Amino acid sequence: MKAVPKVNKEGLYLEDALVDDTFSGVVPFYSNMQQGILDVLTTTENVTQPEGEVPNDSESTISGYIIGIPVIPGLFRPRFDLEAWNAYEAGVSAAQDSFQQAMSKWQALPEEQRGDMPVLESPAQPTLWIEGLTPEEIEALTRPQPIEPDEMDRLGSEMVTRELEALELRQQNEAQGAQIVGLELRLLSLENS
Repeated sequence: MKAVPKVNKEGLYLEDALVDDTFSGVVPFYSNMQQGILDVLTTTENVTQPEGEVPNDSESTISGYIIGIPVIPGLFRPRFDLEAWNAYEAGVSAAQDSFQQAMSKWQALPEEQRGDMPVLESPAQPTLWIEGLTPEEIEALTRPQPIEPDEMDRLGSEMVTRELEALELRQQNEAQGAQIVGLELRLLSLENS
């Protein structure tokens, strides 16, 4: 068994699904699909079902797809490009048809006239996993968040505030004490005169 991505109808990653090790390709899953049907779909190699073709239940609708291609690491919100996949599948099918025709023509020729055997030239698989978030959404996610102080920081800050208040009170006491001493000295000087 292996885990493969499950995506919604827009191709956005939902979760992983466990499938048979031989599973590959893209297979739709339906809104009221029973687990048994899912097991049958995921144990068949390269199962494809044309879009719009639904199981026997007339109330079934495509809810998403099970993807046999691993997600590229580093994406914030992976999205499978279903249009690129369909175009790639059409290109592979056209290349196979062309190869079959060329092979049939090659085999129909006498051995002396055949030349080199035709080669299947499939199109290169495009990058099918793309970023599902806009650059603005990525910037909002990656922007440094303000750090909320923990309990120790908060208590330390309060302690510093209290010490500053105590220092201010001491300075006020010293100033008032100096004023009192000044007044007492004036009283003494008045009494002595």
